[in-house]
Amino acid sequence: MMDPITLSLKVAVIAVCIVFVFGLAIARFMARRDFMGKNLVESIIILPMVLPPTVLGYALLILLGKRGFIGELLMEQFGIQVVFTWWAAVLASAIVSFPLMYQSAKAAFASVDIFLEQAARTLGTGEIRIFLTITLPLAWPGVLAGLLLAFARALGEFGATLMVAGNIPGKTQTIPIAIYSAVESGDDELAKALVLTITLISFAALFFLNRWSKKKSEVWRRGGAAHADSRNI
Repeated sequence: MMDPITLSLKVAVIAVCIVFVFGLAIARFMARRDFMGKNLVESIIILPMVLPPTVLGYALLILLGKRGFIGELLMEQFGIQVVFTWWAAVLASAIVSFPLMYQSAKAAFASVDIFLEQAARTLGTGEIRIFLTITLPLAWPGVLAGLLLAFARALGEFGATLMVAGNIPGKTQTIPIAIYSAVESGDDELAKALVLTITLISFAALFFLNRWSKKKSEVWRRGGAAHADSRNI
């Protein structure tokens, strides 16, 4: 029973790390820039949220399979096979959870007062420091909400993962796939135990991270106010 739990947590954590890095960068860019074709780009970014997971799984198979463009290139150049490995589960989880992180982070960045950033620039502050000390702290509650949603989505990903990673016990069998296999084989006790486990993990993550975010938000707000006061002195 522990193999699917350990694997699911590993897959979800790595997927969320990927989503966090790319989600922050893309959401920040899209929240502050207007360009031709922006609606088209944004529609493509959000598309995985509305497409059936099996469609995403099939698309990944086409791209990453032995005859796929990316899969064939990785195999010929580096001897790497992604399909039917736990890395395929990570990729599937990251893709399906990315729109949730992106939407929340973009809304959070859009709510940050742009004049605060401009004021910092006039004082000679660099862009990285502005982002780390002003933009991200102010947007953090929304960013964290996106992370929580992405983690929960990655932890519960089933359809795309099953198609691109398969159902290999001890190798690619995550909790949702293990539940499906247990129900299919008539092992109700295992299915119930896994359902309870994934429910408790998701609830605990949401509960404790929400409490932490509220405390951190208060600390950052006080710190931001103190920083602004020191600039005015």
